[in-house]
Amino acid sequence: MQLFGGLEGRVEKLEAENAHLFNVTNILAKRLAELEKVLDGQTVTAAVPVVASKPAAKPAATPVEKEESDDDFGFGESDEDDAPKGESEMQKMKRLAAEKKAADAAAKKDKPAPVLKSNVVLDIKPWDDETDLQAMEKAVRAIKMDGLTWGDSKLVEIGFGIKKLRISTCIIDELVGLYDLEDNITELEDYVQSVDIVSHNKI
Repeated sequence: MQLFGGLEGRVEKLEAENAHLFNVTNILAKRLAELEKVLDGQTVTAAVPVVASKPAAKPAATPVEKEESDDDFGFGESDEDDAPKGESEMQKMKRLAAEKKAADAAAKKDKPAPVLKSNVVLDIKPWDDETDLQAMEKAVRAIKMDGLTWGDSKLVEIGFGIKKLRISTCIIDELVGLYDLEDNITELEDYVQSVDIVSHNKI
C-alpha cells in the first residue's frame, strides 16, 4: 500500500508540473505571436538603417592591402625605369658600353681626319757637267701633282766640276707617293740621271 501511495504522489506531482509547463508554453506562444506582429510592422523600417550602415563600416586595411597600395605608387621599384625588364647589372653595363662605343664611333666618323704632310728633300743628279742645271730645275718644278708643293733649292758640288740639284718639297701623304714622284722626275731623261731621297720628315 505504501508503494502505491508513493507512485500516486509522484504521478500527481508530474501532472502538476506538466500543467505548469503547459501554461508557460501558452504564455510564450502568445508573446511570440505578439512579437512577430510587432516585427512584421517594423521589418521595412528596421532594414533600411541596417543596409545603409554596412558601407560606412569599412574594415581597416590589412598588411597585404597596404603593400598593394604602396606598389601602386611605385614604392620598392628599381630606379632604372628605362632599363629593359629582366636585365641584369652585367647586361646593363655591357649595353651602356656598347652604346658609348657606337656614339664615339659616330662622332669620330663625323670628325674630319687630320691632313698628314711631310717635308721631303731630294737630290737630283745630272748626266754630266755639261747638263744645263737651270733647265733641269725648271723641268723638275714643272711637274704638277695634287698635294705637291716645291720649295727651296740649291746646287751641291759632287766632284770633277759636276753639281747636283738639291730641292725641298712639301707633300700631302695621302695624295703624293714618293715612288710616283721619283718616276716623274726620272722621266726627264734629257737632264736627270738619278734621284735620291735625302730626308723625309713628317710635319
